[in-house]
Amino acid sequence: MARRRISIVIADDNDMMRSILRAMLRGEEYDVIGEARNGQAAVDVVDRLKPDIVCMDVMMPEKTGIEALCEIKVATPATEVVMVTSNSDAETVQESIMNGASGFIIKPFNAARVLDTLEKVSNRIRQSKP
Repeated sequence: MARRRISIVIADDNDMMRSILRAMLRGEEYDVIGEARNGQAAVDVVDRLKPDIVCMDVMMPEKTGIEALCEIKVATPATEVVMVTSNSDAETVQESIMNGASGFIIKPFNAARVLDTLEKVSNRIRQSKP
């Protein structure tokens, strides 16, 4: 039986980062169904598309990734949010986890680390929603 594909939204203000993440996920068990280049757009896209996972940059204009995370978890609690950041200080990590983040990808990242993190989150999704 084929595994259910996981829908993903990529939210990052850096066009190159979005492109790199999209390329890493191509051909895997993921469908990138939307992108956002700021925190407010991320909230809007997630509200409209209801993805399984959001890959969310912590530092973005209009709304930070953590502010967007909080809004997303209230509006669509089933959506898993994986924070993508170059700022891995304990305060940022703790604040993200307290607000519902499912995981972290630290920049600079490689494909193996990204896919491993997303696989762990995807397995939880598949167990809860067959």
